Formats: sequence, C-alpha cells, structure tokens
Amino acid sequence: MSATAVEPLLRDLAPRVLGVLVRRHAAGFDLCEDAVQEALLAAARQWPSEGVPVHPQAWLVTVASRRLVDDVRSEHARHRREEVAGAVALGDERAQPVAGERTREHDDTLTLLLLCCHPALSPASQIALTLRAVGGLTTAQIASAFLVPEATMAQRISRAKATIRADGTAFRPPPSEELPERMAVVLHVLYLIFNEGYTASSGADLQRTELADEAIRLTRLLHRLLPGDDEVAGLLALMLLTDARRAARTDPGGELVPLAEQDRSAWDAAAIAEGVDLVSAALRSGPLGPYQLQAAIAAVHAEAPSAEETDWREILALYGLLERIAPSPTVALNRAVAVGMAQGPRAGLEALSAVTGLDEHHRLEAVRAHLLEMAGEMEEARAAYRLAARRTTSLPERRYLEGRAGRLRGSN
Repeated sequence: MSATAVEPLLRDLAPRVLGVLVRRHAAGFDLCEDAVQEALLAAARQWPSEGVPVHPQAWLVTVASRRLVDDVRSEHARHRREEVAGAVALGDERAQPVAGERTREHDDTLTLLLLCCHPALSPASQIALTLRAVGGLTTAQIASAFLVPEATMAQRISRAKATIRADGTAFRPPPSEELPERMAVVLHVLYLIFNEGYTASSGADLQRTELADEAIRLTRLLHRLLPGDDEVAGLLALMLLTDARRAARTDPGGELVPLAEQDRSAWDAAAIAEGVDLVSAALRSGPLGPYQLQAAIAAVHAEAPSAEETDWREILALYGLLERIAPSPTVALNRAVAVGMAQGPRAGLEALSAVTGLDEHHRLEAVRAHLLEMAGEMEEARAAYRLAARRTTSLPERRYLEGRAGRLRGSN
C-alpha cells in the first residue's frame, strides 16, 4: 500500500487510538496525544513498505502504549519523535484487540470530540485541538491553514491541553444533562472549521480545501456515531450542499464567481443528492434545528436549475423560521438578501436597516451594495462596494468587490 493510501486510514484511526489511550491510562491527554502521534509516524514509515497489519488499530494502540510508558519513565522522551527512524519493535502484529475494544471505539471517539470542545477552551483553541487530536493534522498543517506561525499554533494547542489537564476532566461522556449543550459546541466547532475552509477569512486564496474536507470528514464520522441525531445530519447536509459548488466558485484565473453567475453544471451532483437526502430525512423525523434549516435553504439553491429559477419565497420563509429559533446578525443579514430577492431591493434595504451587530463587517456593506445596484442607485452602490472592499481581509473578495465598483463607474 502506498503512503498516499495509508494516510486516510491513519487519520481515521487516530481518534480511536487516542481515545483508547486516554481511557486506559492516567498519564494525561497531552502525553497520550504525543504517544499516538509517534505511533502514527512509525506506521506512516513502515506500512507502505511492510504492509498494513491484520489489526491496524491494535498495532497502533500497542506502539502508542509502549511509547507512553517510555515517555512517563523518561523526561527526555518528548524529543524522541524527531529521532524516530526505521523499524519499531512491535512483537506480534496480529495481536487481537482487547476484549470489548471494538464496542468502545464509537464511545471513545465521541468522548474525545467532546473533550476537545471543552467549554473551558476558547473557540480558537477548540478548533486547533479538534484538528490536532481528532483530525490527525500536524501542528504545521493547522498553522498553515490559519496563516499563523507554527510556534504560535503549538503554544495554542499546548495551552488547550494544559487547560483540560488543570480542569481535571475525566475521560468519560459528560452527564446526560450536559450533553446537549456540549454537543452544540462540537457542532459549532465543526461548522467554524468548514466555514474557514469554504471561504477563508484572510489571505490570497478564497478556499482552504483541506479544512473544508476535514470538517466534512469529521462530521460524517459524527453522523456515523450518532445516526439518529437530526442536527448532526443537518450539519453534514449543509456542508455537502455548500461544498458541492466548490469547482464553480472561482474562474480559471482564481477570481471569485458569485452564486448567481456560477456554472451549475460544474456543481457536484452526487454531493447534492446526498445532502438533499440527509436533510429531507432529518426534517421529516423530528423538531427543526438551525443546521437543518440552513441545509434546507442550501438545498433550495442546489436544486434550482438556474439563478433566475431560485425559489426565493421559500428561502425567505425558511429564513423566517431560522430567525425565530436561532436569531443572529448573520441570519438577519441573509434574510435581508432573501427579502430583496423575493420582494424587491427597496424591501431588502429596509430589512437591512434593521440588522445590528455587523457594523464593521464587510458583508453588511457588500449586501447593501448589491441591493442598491438592483435598485438602480449606482453611485451609492459603488461607494458601498468600495467600503466593503476596504473592510475585507480576503484578497479574492477584495478584488471582486473592487471589480464590481469599477464596473459600476464605467456604467455611469
């Protein structure tokens, strides 16, 4: 098996192995995570040439456990990862998993996700720790995705681990009365990871596909663990339906293409079909949740044959429901767009005037500019586009907004 083929397997196994170690040993989350990373490194070097063991998870647990014992015994063991080379003494590669281990895999992975999204951590630390411990990304990969120095990201992850250690949280699912709130944090963290991947908040690239892909993978894993959770299904559907547009969001030169101008034949039909099936089933089975409603809105866009045939009245009705159960400035902003498209730009501008909490955000001015342009107020629209361009930290979005302003100047 090639190194490329081994990597997805290792990333899938990483949270399971870490969960086993944290549950079995009292050494602490940080030491267990270091031991698992060393085991993954050993596997990445050995398996492509020697073949995948019969029981790869048991192999990794064995190697990581031995590393952990060594780390506890030696204060210098933390430097060993840089010295790993060649074969690792493993004993019997065919070792069977410990009795009952297979039945605990799902519990361990879910518990690990909940631990990484501990409420004592900041959202930034929750994201970093989730990508590191559950996603299996290296510190360098996470730092690169968020455009910060590796040392800065390493400190963030170390502080997150120290916070969990200081809190004294045991590796077990939270009490049943705390689970809904903790699960909401997990879903929010996965949502934030996806959003940063789908539209990067800063930098030269519109998308960071590795983050969007990882968010989808982790949410798919969570859906497999909790198949009856309609909000998990809704979040997965939302990601799939949104990410289906990836190939059409930029032109050959890398410039942003807005939704209304995208080539819909380039959208991923398989992802759309899966997303529509997921959200349809979720909406039928239980109470409405915010991710289900956002997925339903994405499905209306995805199933429209063209921008002109989009059912904006249905989208507006869905945003009305979403605003009632999960109000936020972003929801209000998106609803104003839907009002403008369904009832006309003047009605949209009136709805926009009631939006609060986004005074310095570029999207507020971008939406205002779009509605003003629709209303024929070209000079005001051009000024709003230019203000939005100055406020965004995304270079592709800035170029697009400046381009819109330039075209309006030429049309006067």
